[in-house]
Amino acid sequence: MEYDVIIIGAGITGSSIARQLCRYQLRVALLEKEADVSFGVSKSNSGIVHAGFHEKPGSLKGKLCARGNLLYEQYSQELNFPFRRSGILMVAMNDEQVQQIEAFYFQGVKNHVPYLQLISGERALEMEPNLTPDIREAIYAPTGGIVEPYEMIFAIVENAQKNGLELFTNTPVEAIEPVGGGLRVLSGSKEFTARFVVNAAGLYADMISQLAGAEEFTITPRKGEELLLDKRVGSIVKSVIFPVPTKTSKGILVIPTVEGTLMIGPTAVEIDDKEDRATTTAGMEQILEQVRQMVAGIQLKDIITQFVGLRPTIKGDDFYIARSQKVPTLIQVAGIQSPGLTAAPAIAEMVKDLLLKAGVQLVEDPDYDPYRPRKKKIRQLDLTELDALIEENPAYGSVVCRCEKVSEAEIVHAIRQGHTTIDAIKFATRTGMGRCQGGFCTYRVMEILRRETGMAFEQITKRGGQSYLVQGALSANIQEE
Repeated sequence: MEYDVIIIGAGITGSSIARQLCRYQLRVALLEKEADVSFGVSKSNSGIVHAGFHEKPGSLKGKLCARGNLLYEQYSQELNFPFRRSGILMVAMNDEQVQQIEAFYFQGVKNHVPYLQLISGERALEMEPNLTPDIREAIYAPTGGIVEPYEMIFAIVENAQKNGLELFTNTPVEAIEPVGGGLRVLSGSKEFTARFVVNAAGLYADMISQLAGAEEFTITPRKGEELLLDKRVGSIVKSVIFPVPTKTSKGILVIPTVEGTLMIGPTAVEIDDKEDRATTTAGMEQILEQVRQMVAGIQLKDIITQFVGLRPTIKGDDFYIARSQKVPTLIQVAGIQSPGLTAAPAIAEMVKDLLLKAGVQLVEDPDYDPYRPRKKKIRQLDLTELDALIEENPAYGSVVCRCEKVSEAEIVHAIRQGHTTIDAIKFATRTGMGRCQGGFCTYRVMEILRRETGMAFEQITKRGGQSYLVQGALSANIQEE
C-alpha cells in the first residue's frame, strides 16, 4: 500500500496531524498498534487545555501551547466535541509559593497569555468558595479549559476518515526500511510505503526512531495516578485548580470535567516499564492528602475509580519536533507530554510546514469538509426532542447505561463506526463511566456487540489483545442463555 505520508501513532498528536494533512490532495495512512485510536498515552490525559503560563518563553512548548489554545474553539465548533473554557487557578499557600507564582505570572505575560491576572487569596475564595482558607495568592487564567481527550480524538479521526484518511488499528510497527526515496513500514503481513513517515508513537517514539535508523534518544515513562470522583462533587470547583508545580510535573490538580465529574491527580513517578498501569494505595493517599490542602470537601467515598497514565518524557525540557537529520524522510514528533494535548492542533500545523519545506506538494482538496455532525446523546435532550428521536428510532428509548443515560442506539452507532471493544464503546458513548463503573451495563453492551458484529462472548475484549472478559465454563453458560 502506497501513501504520501504515513503517521505512526493515533493519539491526540498523530490524529491531529492526520486531519491537518487530509486538507490536501495527499494519500495519508494512520497506523496504531492498539485496538483503537486514543488507547495509548492520550486516553489517560487529564483533559486540560493549558493557558500557557507554565511554559518557558521561547520554547517550542510555549509557542505551540499558545497557538494550540487559540485553535480549540475552531476545532470544537467544526468537530462538535465538548470544550469549555473553565479557567485555571494556580494557588499559593505560603510566602515561598507566593514568590513562585508571581514568577509564573510574569512568565505568562512574556508568553502573551491573554487576560492573565494575579489575584489575592480573598478574591480566589470568592471565585471558588470551596478552596481552603490557606490560599494566599493565585494566578487566574480564564483562557484555560477542559475537554474529554478520547472524545476529541474520536471526532478528529472520524472527520479525517471522511476526508480520505486510511486508519489501520492493531498494526504494531515491526520494521522500517528505506525504499525508492521513501520508507517501507512493515507490520506482520502488512506492508506500507510512503514518501514520508511521521513518528508520533508516544511512549515508543524512541523505538520507532531506532527501527528507522534515525536519531537515538530515550523515552522514559512518567507514571501518573488519577482518581475519578462522583458527579455529586463535580461542581465543587468551576476552574482547574493547580498547585505551584514541582521540578518534575505541574503537580496534583483538581479538575472539573465537561461531563460533570471531578478528577484529582496525577502523581509523577519515573518508571522503566512502558506498560505499567498498576494503581497503588500510596498513590491514592498522596493525591487525597495534597488536594485537601487546596480544596475542602473531597472524601474517600466520592471516588468512583482510579487509573494510571504514562507521560512520554524525553531528555531536556521541550518537545522534539524536527525533520530527522539521519533519515530525511522521517519527521520526529517525540517527547510530547504536557502541554501536548493543548499544543496538538499547533503541532499538526508545524508538521505540515516541515513536510512542505521537505518538498511535499500541498494542494488543497476542494472537497475537504472540516465538519463533523453533532452526535445524538439522549442525556442532552429535553423530553420533546427525546420523544421525536424515539419515534424515529425506538432504540433511543432503550437505556443501557443508567448512570450516564446512554441508549442502545448510541452504542450501536459507535459499533458501526468501528469501535468494537468495551473500552472503545465506553470512550465513544460514556457507557460504564458512571458510579457503578459498568457493573449493570457491561453485559448488555456485550449482548449488543455480539448481535451487531457476530462475535462470540469469549471473543469480546476490554481493550483488544488478550483482554478477554469471559472464558471457559462461564462463557459457555452465558452462550446457553
